Amino acid sequence: MTTAASRSPGILEAPPEDPVAWINAAGEHTLADRMGITFHEATPQRLVATMPVAGNTQLYRMLHGGASAVLAESLGSIGAVLHAGEGHIAVGVDLNATHHRAVRTGTVTGVATALHLGRTTATYEVVISDEAGRRVCTARITCAVHGRRRDR
Repeated sequence: MTTAASRSPGILEAPPEDPVAWINAAGEHTLADRMGITFHEATPQRLVATMPVAGNTQLYRMLHGGASAVLAESLGSIGAVLHAGEGHIAVGVDLNATHHRAVRTGTVTGVATALHLGRTTATYEVVISDEAGRRVCTARITCAVHGRRRDR
């Protein structure tokens, strides 16, 4: 029997009954797990995840810009997989991030909102905020969708 943790979230065999539990289980022993990313909401239109600042800092002990990029890529890629559906794979092809302010402690929250959900691409805006609700980073990710098209 295949478990949620052993399946790749890159290709859905069937739509998950509980996407958040499926994502968090499938993410064990991945970069997202290593960075402490936890998903809290997941639909093709909107995803929410948190990440601790501790352990994800650069030499000045501020949140590393690359950590924000990993959070943004994780959110957008999983959203694209959920959008693509059964039998498809979604891969990131473009990511850009603007860093607005430094964060030294606590947890950041990323909210990905779909900008475009098409047949071959999915694009998300990701807003990463600190615990006070201040914008830390704004990112945009575009993913390519490959595989057979599901009926919609």
